[in-house]
Amino acid sequence: MSMASLLRIILSTLILLPISITISASESHPTQGFCSVECDTELTSSSGKILIKQGTVVNAHHKVVADVYIEDGIIVSVRPNIAVGDDVKVIDATGKYVMPGGIDPHTHLAMDFMGTGTIDDFYTGQAAALAGGTTMHIDFVIPINGNLSAGFASYVDKAKKSVMDYGFHMAITKWDEAVSKEMELMVKENGINSFKFFMAYKGALMINDELLLHGLEKCKSLGALAMVHAENGDAVAEGQKRIFDLGITGPEGHALSRPPVLEGEATARAIRLASFINAPLYVVHVMSIDAMEEIAKARKSGQRVIGEPVVSGLTLDESGLWDSDFTTAAKYVMSPPIRKTGHDKALQDALATGILQLVGTDHCTFNSTQKAFGYGDFRKIPNGVNGIEERMHLVWETMVESGKISVTDYVRITSTECAKIFNIYPRKGAILEGSDADIIVLNPNASFRISAISHHSRSDTNVYEGKTGKGKVEVTISGGRVVWEEGNLKITSGSGKYIKMPPFSYLFDGIDKADAAYLASLRSPVHRTAAAY
Repeated sequence: MSMASLLRIILSTLILLPISITISASESHPTQGFCSVECDTELTSSSGKILIKQGTVVNAHHKVVADVYIEDGIIVSVRPNIAVGDDVKVIDATGKYVMPGGIDPHTHLAMDFMGTGTIDDFYTGQAAALAGGTTMHIDFVIPINGNLSAGFASYVDKAKKSVMDYGFHMAITKWDEAVSKEMELMVKENGINSFKFFMAYKGALMINDELLLHGLEKCKSLGALAMVHAENGDAVAEGQKRIFDLGITGPEGHALSRPPVLEGEATARAIRLASFINAPLYVVHVMSIDAMEEIAKARKSGQRVIGEPVVSGLTLDESGLWDSDFTTAAKYVMSPPIRKTGHDKALQDALATGILQLVGTDHCTFNSTQKAFGYGDFRKIPNGVNGIEERMHLVWETMVESGKISVTDYVRITSTECAKIFNIYPRKGAILEGSDADIIVLNPNASFRISAISHHSRSDTNVYEGKTGKGKVEVTISGGRVVWEEGNLKITSGSGKYIKMPPFSYLFDGIDKADAAYLASLRSPVHRTAAAY
């Protein structure tokens, strides 16, 4: 038995469900707006041996100059001066950072939404991710007519063309006893440990407070993390009507109809309901000061609340929505909206100080033709922006190059914290012996420039168009295979694997003791003498 195989057995407490299909290099994929890649079928049969030499190896807790030796998709050794034979591929990382591949906690690939479907599927979206240094993402399964199992089966089928590892969250869009039982099935058999509740999108995905309470209780009992899209859906619907009736029909109406106060209100409400149940809560795509401050207050009080900003909220402002060109303005439409200048800097500061914990993208791409469905009525513009390829570069430029955070913090917010929250650490999110060989080599002195012309998404627009910066991912290793090097992608449809995520992450530690302490504090029921009649 090889050392890599032994380490895999020791480390693997998680069950891996492979969902893969190998295709020939001649099989075609849709390429409109998609930078061409090389499809290498040989990569599926042999991971090979790789030595990364003389790089600064960065984990969330420390950094050190060392070599990293990889065999059979597993990190076998991390130490200086590793000697290897001629059959090993050697990557010189002198003067560069060797870090865990990024994990994007928030994506929507091949999603049916607002009368159309996202332009990036599990092939093109993941290809873009790998080119940008992200080696795993967690996508949201949308139930079919409220049925979780049908939704899961649909996404398993969509993911057959995957080219890197991925996991699933599950959305809850209705409530009955069947849904409650299916949640148990998702956790115990299908490796899902998080459920999302939409407090917005009235008439489509939105749930009410009663359903959210049921969901929080069920999540807590299963050790699954409850997630919320926090906007007041009723008020948003009223705001949309009000703004449209004023004759504001363009993309700027989107931002005007759902102001920060509605995000703050829903965030506060979700936090208080989670406190009432004593369940951990994860707030997705925190876009405003209003929402961030509610999270800060909750965390200061000791409540277990995770806040996830996304790259668009950290690096953009709403000015693009007022562009005179509809195509340009419409590409910025997402929910919650990108906010006014000032919110971005406040979110950066909150991320730097630990009020917010990790960075996602909410990668949910539609091309300009799809966005044009809402020409003349901003309410019909499909909501979503790109980011899965740009996240690692923009977070480095915005947070590390600016001096706001250290390189170890960069690893924490782009990879390690996500792995810990969703209970797959240290298999993912670390460069340790026995961890999966999902690794990037980042050159802090190289520069990047973002453009729709060169990106790997199928979208014909990019909300980060023209942004430049320092810190470039030069090599991406996924599952022990070099998939991005010298500006070239080498990927295989079907080579990605579904990563099951077990319940009861660290966020649930001590919950039972807190519940017991609460019950003990009630001093009830009071035993009384019978009332006199």
